Amino acid sequence: MVGDPQLFNRLLENSPYGTRTIGAVLPYLDGWLDRTHGRLGYRLVQVLTGHGCFGHYLHRIGREPTTACHQCGETDDMAQHTLEVCKRWAVERRAMEIVIGTNDLSLHNVVAAMLSGERCWDAVVSFCDTVILKKETEEMEREEAPNAHPIRRRRMGRRRRRFAAVHRSIPQ
Repeated sequence: MVGDPQLFNRLLENSPYGTRTIGAVLPYLDGWLDRTHGRLGYRLVQVLTGHGCFGHYLHRIGREPTTACHQCGETDDMAQHTLEVCKRWAVERRAMEIVIGTNDLSLHNVVAAMLSGERCWDAVVSFCDTVILKKETEEMEREEAPNAHPIRRRRMGRRRRRFAAVHRSIPQ
């Protein structure tokens, strides 16, 4: 690690952002940085940070009218809800629990399990990839539905319009 490790730790400890993720990783920071296995994939990072297809996050950024979980109806769909309690993902969750050896899926324990070995890391990644892909697919279907709430509909921003224009001009 470049720089002063104590300064780095103090900056993380005092950060007003990412407290859930920092709180889970900071106790294992040396092991996290020195690990010889595991890559951070897109969907794993969504679960670690809470920034993804979670009702709570989508509501916060103005893309969802409520924080509710579309999968089970709970009032607040957060990353931890998806990881630990949502009934919809019970089968995928149980498969992960068997491999990592615990049913205490606090983020702190999940990070510890991931660092314990490649097999555990892969089990967590598999859970995240499977579940978040399904959540993303369902989210896209809700966005494209003709009766979708106006804040849910896909916006045609500058990049999306440019992409559509380029692909319209390419003969199929």
